[in-house]
Amino acid sequence: MSEATVVSLPDQSTARIPKMNFITKENGLLSWLLTGDHKRIATLYLVSITFFFFIGASLAALIRLELLTPQTSLMAADTYNKVFTMHGVIMVFLFLVPSVPATIGNFVIPMMVGAKDLALPKINLLSWYLYVIAGIMVIYTMAAGGVDTGWTFTTPLSTHYLNTHVITTGLAIFVAGFSSIFTGLNFIVTIHKMRCPGMTWFRLPLFVWSTYAASLLMVLGTPVLAITLVLVVLERLFHIGVFDPAFGGDPLLFQHLFWFYSHPAVYIMILPGMAVISEVVSTFSRKRVFGYTAVAFSSVAIAIFAFFVWAHHMFIMGISNYASLVFSLLTMLVAVPSAIKIFNWTFTMYKGSITFETPMLYAIGFMGLFTIGGLTGVFLGSTGTDIHLTETYFIVAHFHFVMVGGMLMAFLSGIHFWWPKWTGRMYPEKISQFAAVTTFIGFNFTFFPQFILGMLGMPRRYAAYPPEFQALNVFSTAGATILGVGYMLPLLYLTWSLKFGKIAGNNPWQATGLEWQTQSPPLTENFVETPIMDHEAYDYEWLEQQQQKEVASV
Repeated sequence: MSEATVVSLPDQSTARIPKMNFITKENGLLSWLLTGDHKRIATLYLVSITFFFFIGASLAALIRLELLTPQTSLMAADTYNKVFTMHGVIMVFLFLVPSVPATIGNFVIPMMVGAKDLALPKINLLSWYLYVIAGIMVIYTMAAGGVDTGWTFTTPLSTHYLNTHVITTGLAIFVAGFSSIFTGLNFIVTIHKMRCPGMTWFRLPLFVWSTYAASLLMVLGTPVLAITLVLVVLERLFHIGVFDPAFGGDPLLFQHLFWFYSHPAVYIMILPGMAVISEVVSTFSRKRVFGYTAVAFSSVAIAIFAFFVWAHHMFIMGISNYASLVFSLLTMLVAVPSAIKIFNWTFTMYKGSITFETPMLYAIGFMGLFTIGGLTGVFLGSTGTDIHLTETYFIVAHFHFVMVGGMLMAFLSGIHFWWPKWTGRMYPEKISQFAAVTTFIGFNFTFFPQFILGMLGMPRRYAAYPPEFQALNVFSTAGATILGVGYMLPLLYLTWSLKFGKIAGNNPWQATGLEWQTQSPPLTENFVETPIMDHEAYDYEWLEQQQQKEVASV
């Protein structure tokens, strides 16, 4: 780093970093389990989240194998109910919600703002322990017989039937919710209080803006879900009459409470994914993000609008026509800031010096899949078409295009983008590009037929279906096989690269963020000296000048 961009760290600021003494050597197991280093905690999250992802993906494979034939063949209908429920619980609460914030966000945000760590390192470690406890509880639920209510725990399924492990699963999600709250709180405090000198709000990378907006949703929305699940547990145990009409409760109240969190949860998942895309598109287009301010404020707008659209999940649940009209309009409005991001990323690439390294391929895949998912959401936000499409495979396809197609492509884009910084090693470029293209093709082959199935009226969550739907289901299962290959390849070659990958260097992508101005992998406290942010975000002319100065000094 050049002398023009650093300043000595004042002594008093070191008090923010806890000094921990370990009874084992520096890299021993106990040092990892007691670490306060945000980079190590991010690695712990990455390993844990990857483990649960492949459990959830294995359950998805069982679902697709069962749907190869019109009648149940691989498992009984009750078992099928438990499989798709556990698939949803694991993928939503143990993968999609924490994937980018807990891994990539944990790793890069302190470096992006020029800090030595997150503001609350011990709380950061606690959040990982809570996540692991929640995961163990979910695995116990699976071993004990599973839960068959669907991942939404809709009443009366979650309150009336006693032969399913709703209580354990609900408490697991309750614990996982606190993990999310602690992570979001940590990000908010860090972004407000620990930015380096010169790092104004409008010099922040857009990754930080989007993660900040997602953190607000985590902190404000997750307690509502936690309270709702506690009420479900109390309803099952004591019949207190909150949701059960037999005891004076209102089942529609559960829908309002659950979706008040769970639609903002969509943006808790997708906003960090959008954060990744802003960084990747700018880097591999060699341009500042077009309309930086509009993209930054669109993240905040998404966070605000997210709390006003929950009832579009309830058009067939008995809400009034007037309420349906209002929430339909609000649903259309929330699409505007998302569209701003897509258009601005597109204009960023326009006339840019684009290169198609693996992170960029995943980013372009995100833009395509998320756009399809967003446009099909218009049909579900319109009352007339939603009445026909609700509870069909159209819903399944739409949700997966947005959350799995979009979020997972962004997650893989970010992992590939920051992998050289994380490990100090490069991965094989050709096979990683092949994996990105395979994932994109496999995803479309898997889920696009489901739009057609939904329009034809095939209901979701059924193990058996009319024979005329079999051809499209076979096509979808074949696509899932291709998709599985696309998911397995990164696990293999990224693991291989840890030992055999070539040395990456400090800034292999020639990116402008502060995280690229330190060594790879980073120091324990990130920087030898505290950086000074003396240029705008994504200023590639500044980067070229710094490189010329370094060459001249040599």
